[in-house]
Amino acid sequence: MSLMDPKIWTGQVFSGGWTRSRAGDSAVVEPATGHEIGRTGIADAEDIAAAVAVAKAAQREWAATNFEERAAVLRRAGLLFEQHAEDIHHWIIREAGSIPPKAGVETHVASQECYEAAALASAPIGEIIPTAKRRMSLARRIPVGVVGVIAPFNFPLILGTRSVAPALALGNAVVLKPDPRTAVCGGVAIARIFEEAGLPAGLLHVLPGGPEAGEALVAHPDVPVISFTGSTTAGRKVGEACGRLLKRAHLELGGNSALIVLEDADLDLAASAGAWGSFLHQGQICMTTGRHLVHASIADEYVARLAEKADHLPVGDPATERVALGPLISTGQRDKVHALVTASVDNGARLAAGGTYQGLFYRPTVLTGVTTDSPAYANEVFGPVAPVMPFTTPEEAAALAGNSEYGLSLGILSRDVMKAVDLAERIPSGIVHINDQTVDDEAVAPFGGVAASGTGSRFGGTHANADAFTHTQWLTMQGDIAGYPF
Repeated sequence: MSLMDPKIWTGQVFSGGWTRSRAGDSAVVEPATGHEIGRTGIADAEDIAAAVAVAKAAQREWAATNFEERAAVLRRAGLLFEQHAEDIHHWIIREAGSIPPKAGVETHVASQECYEAAALASAPIGEIIPTAKRRMSLARRIPVGVVGVIAPFNFPLILGTRSVAPALALGNAVVLKPDPRTAVCGGVAIARIFEEAGLPAGLLHVLPGGPEAGEALVAHPDVPVISFTGSTTAGRKVGEACGRLLKRAHLELGGNSALIVLEDADLDLAASAGAWGSFLHQGQICMTTGRHLVHASIADEYVARLAEKADHLPVGDPATERVALGPLISTGQRDKVHALVTASVDNGARLAAGGTYQGLFYRPTVLTGVTTDSPAYANEVFGPVAPVMPFTTPEEAAALAGNSEYGLSLGILSRDVMKAVDLAERIPSGIVHINDQTVDDEAVAPFGGVAASGTGSRFGGTHANADAFTHTQWLTMQGDIAGYPF
């Protein structure tokens, strides 16, 4: 029996083992064809409450477990992601509309997230701090308890695993709510990996569900930390709810990232980087290059080369054809993308490539003649759209790049690396890549944005993960009971 055999999980959720949920089940729909390719359980508020109760009961023993045992589970999970990559790829391609290389990135990064998390289990958990009294004074990190994870549809395996793995390694239990549109590759796959890795029962619950399930997870009093990845609109609601409840929210939200192409950049390489940044996974990535800011002296040639690439990129069903772009996730997303493109053209922009679609297959699109008010430039499109804006001075480039509510990722292309670094210093951004496009992620690196892109680096690396999934506790010890004048 394969890891992802539907006989194991069809119509069920993972909560104390595979079980039927109170809310029934839901179709798994392949966006490329519209066909139903499976069914998963779907959770409601009662399912969430039951899962949290089980997770809370199981967590205390897990936190007390020898760190070597916790690390071993994470290492086995990482190896299982590698061993069963092809089985998982099938679902990432069909359910999320991903091309095979993107599916490969997901399983690779998911395995690395587990390996890095394994190292967290034995990382130093505190420090000895000075004290004016005759005693030992420590600041130590302790697990928060139950972590709620809400993950999106676009990179479902990575964006679930990057919270689940470190939270478990640090001694917590986890309730994961994947997007119901990618409940298999973003939910079932993670549950099956940790089940096979030997994670004790009750520590991981995987409950696909809609807004009701998410709201119940955020509101539950026994879930002190919420790790949310999704849109800025939804993230604001999560943050507001957590603020009222005095619980911590780690928010990784939207973006409208800029790629700045300086006048000395290699145009062929720049156009290739720009195409990758805007068109990878149909532009459905928070780090997608949403604005191309190009020096006026090379802007026309850059547009021509980018448009040529867009015109020659094949679009189709990644499960049956060798393509560069698959389908958008839904008709609603397609209609939003097309409305932004159409409104921009109506506002004076010109289509240099694309702007058309068939079904959910949207052609990679290049827009020129945009202004800062053009809807496809001013907003996060979450589609394969590349608006190009010229600039004349570094000051203008910095002003344009910084004139956004978002601050997730920034790319700057130039032969003069220090000039690019100096420019980056003037633009608020959680991530900066010199001589690369805006889409990149590694398990060892802190990840997060500023402003409307989120609450800073809350994922990746030792410090960001420890900050996200532990509390700091002050502990003192002295040989005798202190004497007081009362």
